[in-house]
Amino acid sequence: MTAIPPPATTIASLIDAYHEQRKDKPRPHLGASLLGHHCDRWLWLSFRWAVQEQFPGRILRVFRRGHMEEDTIVSDLRAIGVDLRHTGKTQRRVLFGAHVSGSLDGIAERGVPGAEKTRHVVEFKTHSKKSFDDLERHGVQKSKPQHWSQVQCYMHGTEITRALYVAICKDDDRIYTERVKYEREAAEDVIARGRSITLADRMPPPISTDPSWYQCKFCAAHSFCHERQPTKFANCRTCAHFTVRETDFLCERWGDAVPVDFQHTGCDSHVLHPDLVPWPMEGSEDGLSVTWVIDGKPVLNGEGGYKSREIVANPEACASGIREEVREHFPDAEVIG
Repeated sequence: MTAIPPPATTIASLIDAYHEQRKDKPRPHLGASLLGHHCDRWLWLSFRWAVQEQFPGRILRVFRRGHMEEDTIVSDLRAIGVDLRHTGKTQRRVLFGAHVSGSLDGIAERGVPGAEKTRHVVEFKTHSKKSFDDLERHGVQKSKPQHWSQVQCYMHGTEITRALYVAICKDDDRIYTERVKYEREAAEDVIARGRSITLADRMPPPISTDPSWYQCKFCAAHSFCHERQPTKFANCRTCAHFTVRETDFLCERWGDAVPVDFQHTGCDSHVLHPDLVPWPMEGSEDGLSVTWVIDGKPVLNGEGGYKSREIVANPEACASGIREEVREHFPDAEVIG
């Protein structure tokens, strides 16, 4: 008897593709959950929307499962008498200035076993078995320094001196909890680091110049940092005219504040930030455009030249001058890939 052949497209692949096409816009702020990251450059690139990590559908579903787990943890904590507030849609947000902020998973007003009368910032995390085992062995600060920095920021922002870290092992549903003490100096240092990064006009150095360095090997910015690839994104934050201020964002070209919603697409006056491309720059005569030397050819970028979205789509095609040839027949032609 002949077996029924498997479908060319599986249900799993269709589900993953669905999640992959539902791309969220990058955050407008630098989140407290990232402030403990090991690399200043990665944080700057993330905040500038210059490198945007793309996850496969399966990983996006893993993230979704972590978010869904929060409701279960909240239910379990309340069941044992923890007075837990500001969860889910009522999360409390803490602001640190200079577009650095974060949202708490919750606040325990009272009822945490062993410290029933003490208020706690509450943070929920899910872990793989390997990650969970390491957490149990070494504790939050050593095993998950980024999580530790995150709760330090939250305690600082709420003036609460204790945090309850609740971790769930996704493999076997084990629970790990740890009460974390507020350390003012550590919190202030990590917040100051974040503010310095968001307000920086120029890109910080990488954590390593060695492409095989273990913290770089699997980083989404690896090709950018170690293979001299340009940014793939033309938005206000990758523009040389863009300035981050303490409370808003300024477009130097138009002399006005730029709303966050507009920043995702920007305008045709966009000029690529010099730190985000690998090409030599010949300079700017009018302050509105620059000339990049790509494959030995001058390519004007900005008003009167190639749009940034054309250059990031295919810099070699822009250098070849093919657009000018096509425009003899199609005046509005653009390089798209």
